[in-house]
Amino acid sequence: QVQLVESGGGLVQAGGSLRLSCAASGSTGSIHFMGWYRQAPGKQRELVASISRGATFSRGGNIYYADSVKGRFTISRDNAKNTGYLQMNSLKSEDTAVYYCNAVSSVSGSHWGQGTQVTVSS
Repeated sequence: QVQLVESGGGLVQAGGSLRLSCAASGSTGSIHFMGWYRQAPGKQRELVASISRGATFSRGGNIYYADSVKGRFTISRDNAKNTGYLQMNSLKSEDTAVYYCNAVSSVSGSHWGQGTQVTVSS
């Protein structure tokens, strides 16, 4: 099993920055995909950014960004800390949502964090 704990959300003015963290524990060596999703009120959950690798969650990896966040958000990870990050810059009011961390393990499947609220005031 994999457990995910998110942190870093909050209230920020438009144009500001936040960094979300997703600390993983448990069978972290089996994680081959980590993504950040968001869900705004009345909207479907959408994939914002992800980092994946064919085998295990280690060096390298394919990175994906939604068009709406390209050039503003950066996904990264610290393997030593088993933590993933989403650096969000130049935030806009439309970025307001609950952000969820997702990790997919080759052993135990998909796992979700509890979600963290990001509110951008205009």
